[in-house]
Amino acid sequence: MEHAQPLDRSFPWRTTVVALVLVALAGLAALEGGRVLHAHGAAARTPSTVAAKRPAAPAAVPLRPRSRVSVLVLNGNGSTGAAGAQATRLLADGYRSATAADAPVENYATSLVLYRPGWQAEARRLAREAGAKVVAPLDGRLPAGSGRDELVLILGR
Repeated sequence: MEHAQPLDRSFPWRTTVVALVLVALAGLAALEGGRVLHAHGAAARTPSTVAAKRPAAPAAVPLRPRSRVSVLVLNGNGSTGAAGAQATRLLADGYRSATAADAPVENYATSLVLYRPGWQAEARRLAREAGAKVVAPLDGRLPAGSGRDELVLILGR
């Protein structure tokens, strides 16, 4: 039976392990340093070169002026004169037209703005101005004679 021979302790195991760890750490540091340098290089670039490398974002459609927007204001809270008063404020703010009428029901819990396709940005602006919390596309169920209005503001409680 053969006996295991003792290891030759003359080989510098500790030195080799330490050297490998140091090489690995240096590699990680170089990788991390490259990221930092890349970030600094990106900050130093001019906006035109950065924009040239980025995919083009869709162009924002400019907001139409209020003078081109018609609003139908519906009283959905049952308060007498609420739609008329709001329509008067909208006309004073420069909206092309603001017509007041009663909503089919008078128990809306909150005010909302409905919009025709392509008028979402203007609907958001009207909602901010009128204090409406909800903005949604029109579903087509409107009173007769409201075909020319791009936005509908329904006043809730």
